[in-house]
Amino acid sequence: MTPPRKTSSPGADHGSWTSKLGPGLVAGAADDDPSGIATYSQAGAQFGFGMLWTVLLTYPLMVGIQMTSARIGRVTGRGLASNIRRHYPAPLLYAIVLLLVVANVINIAADMAAMGQAVQLLAGGPAPLYAAGFGLLSLVLQIFIPYQRYVRILKWLTLALLAYVATLLVVRVPWLHVLHETVLPRLHWTPAWLTTVVAVLGTTISPYMFFWQSSQEVEELHADPQAEALKRAPEQAEQEYRRIKLDTLIGMGFSNLVAFCIMLTTAITLHTHGIRDIATSAQAASALRPVAGEFAFILFTAGIIGTGLLAIPVLAGSAAYAVAGTFQWRNSLELAPSAARKFYGIIAASTLTGVALGFAHFDPIKALYWSAVINGVIAVPVMAVMMHLGSLRSVMGQQMLPGWLKALGWACTVAMAAAVAAMFMTAGK
Repeated sequence: MTPPRKTSSPGADHGSWTSKLGPGLVAGAADDDPSGIATYSQAGAQFGFGMLWTVLLTYPLMVGIQMTSARIGRVTGRGLASNIRRHYPAPLLYAIVLLLVVANVINIAADMAAMGQAVQLLAGGPAPLYAAGFGLLSLVLQIFIPYQRYVRILKWLTLALLAYVATLLVVRVPWLHVLHETVLPRLHWTPAWLTTVVAVLGTTISPYMFFWQSSQEVEELHADPQAEALKRAPEQAEQEYRRIKLDTLIGMGFSNLVAFCIMLTTAITLHTHGIRDIATSAQAASALRPVAGEFAFILFTAGIIGTGLLAIPVLAGSAAYAVAGTFQWRNSLELAPSAARKFYGIIAASTLTGVALGFAHFDPIKALYWSAVINGVIAVPVMAVMMHLGSLRSVMGQQMLPGWLKALGWACTVAMAAAVAAMFMTAGK
């Protein structure tokens, strides 16, 4: 069943370009979660400017695959899991969704642990209790605030990532050297270098983002009483595709800008001072304090908390959309909890399991490694399925993916497959 149509929409004002930002912006910003911050900090601390070039690769690839997921949701009026269920064998979908949920729960636990450690750095006290508090806060907001209001909160939370742009303002940056190293990088091809490239690629291209953005397009569709699935209303396609393109370009651009700033900040400060071994985002923040000053430390630490508040609901929500779509449960953040108990139950179970892991003997470093492995395993088949769905007339009608988007989406799929192969080849070296 689909949720009832609403009488207003957060994106109803098509005259304002900011009103067109939503699913893509939130998905891109959530990609820079505390776990991602740790990965980018590791890259900058270990290799200095040598990893800055990766954003030139990840940006177009992210745009291609996220725009594909958004189009599938907007054209069909169904989320990604619902479309896979209708056109592929059930065991394939069950395996993908199970692994997605496991990876998301691990990520939630690791992100909450990083947020708790960040507050501990700023104020002292017990990090696990802070982490649990953030998890419960996120859960309450998701369950009790309707979508149209909740999405505005998520949009505002994306501003937390500007802390990493601001951090660069308090350190000296040799911009000409940075530009040279970014555009003309030196490739080393060592196992450690290759593993870090794989980690950056795996962090930026994550399966939960596909499920989230396609489902959020469906939420936006149902929030607008004049909107129809583009398969049934092709006259709306041109305007909606422009919105999706703008939203995704800006969202993924924002994501990659922040990743670039984090790598550059840690390269200038930590790498140049011989601090090369960074395991967590909180450790990166602590290491910044003596070499970059108190203000840089506060900005970096506050960013961990802000982006975590954005990422946790996206991780829990994407898991819930995937499970609900698999079993045809009612699913929408606009519905009251009583009208979608199973959907909200998955959100609650994912978040609370993450909270519980925080009180167990939980190693966030090992957890993030296994989360990356699981995401890598499922990302390639999910992307291949998405590209196939987007090319089927039975799925998309007359709104099949254009040639340029097919090329970009398949390039992302091939790049991710190469990254996964490299990850397994370098494992244990």
